[in-house]
Amino acid sequence: MPTRTAAERRAEARIAYDAFLAACPSRQLLERLGDKWTTLVVTALAEGPLRYAELARHIAGVSQKMLTQTLRALERDGLLTRTVTPAVPVRVDYELTAVGRDLLPVLAAVKDWSERNMPAVLTAREAYDGEHA
Repeated sequence: MPTRTAAERRAEARIAYDAFLAACPSRQLLERLGDKWTTLVVTALAEGPLRYAELARHIAGVSQKMLTQTLRALERDGLLTRTVTPAVPVRVDYELTAVGRDLLPVLAAVKDWSERNMPAVLTAREAYDGEHA
């Protein structure tokens, strides 16, 4: 078996995770990251840990089902941790992991961009709808 250089091994690793390939597992992660609830949960946890009810209050319009599903998926993907503290009532806190904190600037930038550019998008939608009515 021929010896491979470090550069060759890195090139092979990059090919293994090419999101343009249909079978690439990174597509599942991209799907998760493209979800609006993921963006809102991750950015809501930017300042530190929050309890479930605090997250629900912070993210207007999220249903209990969607918040629970999003939190479970983010925990499964290693982006946040769920810490249960025995008390009456039980206290459950959600906090970003190192990987989640690494992702935070990216999602915060997307959130900020969408808020900043919404007027231009609304104008473009009106123009498009007027031309295609």
